[in-house]
Amino acid sequence: MEIVATRNILLFLLCVTVVAPILLYSYPSAEQELVQDVPAFANNAADSARLNLLPEETSTVLKEPIGDVHTDDSTSIKKLPHDLQMGESREHSSGRVLSATNEGENPIKLVIDGIKQGNQSNYLEKTNATSDNVNPEDAIDVDDSDGKLASETTVSSVGLYLHDEHIRLTNKQEQKTRESSSRIKKKAHVSPESNNQNDGIPSDARVRQLKDQLIQAKVFLSLPAVKNNPQITRELRLRVKEVLRTVGEASQDSDLPRNANERMKAMEQSLMKGRQIQDDCAGAVKKLRAMLHSTEEQLRVHKKQTVFLTQLTAKTLPKGLHCLPLRLTTEYHSLIPSLQQFPNPEKLEDPQLYHYAIFSDNILATGVVVNSTVAHAKDASKHVFHIVTDRLNYAAMRMWFLANPPGKATIQVQNIEEFTWLNSSYSPVLKQLSSPSMIDYYFKTHQATSDSNLKFRNPKYLSILNHLRFYLPEVFPKLNKVLFLDDDIVVQKDLTALWSIDLKGNVNGAVETCGESFHRFDRYLNFSNPLIAKNFDPHACGWAYGMNVFDLVEWKRQNITELYHNWQKLNHDRQLWKLGTLPPGLITFWKRTFPLNRTWHVLGLGYNTNVNQKLIEGAAVVHYNGNMKPWLEISIPKFRGHWTKYVDYDIVYLRECNINP
Repeated sequence: MEIVATRNILLFLLCVTVVAPILLYSYPSAEQELVQDVPAFANNAADSARLNLLPEETSTVLKEPIGDVHTDDSTSIKKLPHDLQMGESREHSSGRVLSATNEGENPIKLVIDGIKQGNQSNYLEKTNATSDNVNPEDAIDVDDSDGKLASETTVSSVGLYLHDEHIRLTNKQEQKTRESSSRIKKKAHVSPESNNQNDGIPSDARVRQLKDQLIQAKVFLSLPAVKNNPQITRELRLRVKEVLRTVGEASQDSDLPRNANERMKAMEQSLMKGRQIQDDCAGAVKKLRAMLHSTEEQLRVHKKQTVFLTQLTAKTLPKGLHCLPLRLTTEYHSLIPSLQQFPNPEKLEDPQLYHYAIFSDNILATGVVVNSTVAHAKDASKHVFHIVTDRLNYAAMRMWFLANPPGKATIQVQNIEEFTWLNSSYSPVLKQLSSPSMIDYYFKTHQATSDSNLKFRNPKYLSILNHLRFYLPEVFPKLNKVLFLDDDIVVQKDLTALWSIDLKGNVNGAVETCGESFHRFDRYLNFSNPLIAKNFDPHACGWAYGMNVFDLVEWKRQNITELYHNWQKLNHDRQLWKLGTLPPGLITFWKRTFPLNRTWHVLGLGYNTNVNQKLIEGAAVVHYNGNMKPWLEISIPKFRGHWTKYVDYDIVYLRECNINP
């Protein structure tokens, strides 16, 4: 019996230790349900993470990857991370996976904390109401901070809590997804407008803002309330120095250094402190008015200085152009007499050819006029250039064209000093130019500064070379027509058609300049004088000197030179007009000028930066009238190329005098 009893006990123990565990694990446990819920939650979270969410929203959905999850339509087959499969109990691994899904709100930790605080009854009631099939004898290990056991009901509560949290988070992610999509669409809709606004920002916006801040700071520094606060005064002065260094010579925002925004913000903070101290607007307004008045006065002075310096620059001969005639004169006098003569002297008085008159002492400019004319001539052999210069530049001018002959064209260079007929007894203007009153007008500084119109004090008006244009029949007694050219023009087309134009009995053919009000007669003549007011129309169109066709036959017939002399005698005290050649030209050729087509002659390249480029390209002659001559550094850059392309800077004389384009 004892043996039977012992056998039964052994069989019972064997059943308890072997069979019971098999039976226990044959039923679905809460642990299996929990493990099934975890990948499902992870799968939903991963799906949410695949949506087009903003970065800050995706970070709250899933902070760590928990492995690949694959689902079928009927049965969910989950592939858990490797650490959930082997080496640990399922319960322990499930707790770690759940913790990884949302570190900020760990449901298991909340449950465990609830157990520690004595709130386990709430979870038990919830578990009893929802999971009746859980075996109360089964238990799992929960890897909490204390390493203690938790009941199966607690784990079931965790599963239920996770299920609720899964639904809540899923809904929340769907809502965020919809909001994100709407925001993205809204941004996409607004971005073109913002881009347009950015495109509309001026390129010097920050530069102007910094300069405005400087003005405000200077105003505050001059106000008593700020002066009495040493701390604010020192701070503003420091900011002013910083901003001045930042702005420097910058004209565009791209010229500013990288720390410009920081300096701007620091200055704005200091200005805010100044505004808090200075609450009296009247004082600031008064100071600003004083600054405005002072600035306007400085502007007026600077404008006057600019006009004076521009006139001075226009009158001053550049170093290279001073060197050139000296170098050429030396070369000319080293030549034997036979080499000092130009070819084709028989063409000089042939009326069947095309004759040009150029009166100048500027060698390089005269060379450009000749070169540009010959370059566009259909038959250069029929063109004859008559150049008249002064005694100082006579040898140099001859040497230039001997060394640089203009193709097949004919050249004549004359010295005005050799015109014995041109003397003070014959020419009233020559008598006036040598008078003591005229010398005082130019060389007495206290008188010169009293005249506001400085352009009439240009010494070129003292030169009889400038007035020689009124003596063309005397200079060319055997010619019928002459095309007069200034030395500051460039020829761009063939000019032979000008000799065939019918002037209809007029002496002068010129392009009118009545498109602008300051080119009318009242700009140049003194209509307060009864003699001027009686004989001329103040609104009559002026015309341009610089490219003029003169009919010398009609000139002689109408006795134009004598008419010119009469008006010059009447203007001995300069009451009818100021010095210059255009006012007496307007008077002398009044109602004797034939208007040429405007495309023959385009003016303004020496003072007007807004001359239309199409007009320049279509013009036969472009004129650099004004102070900004193309051979000076103050010339207008965009127009200078029309002139420089007719200068060969490789000529040895130009290289020796360091004349560069």
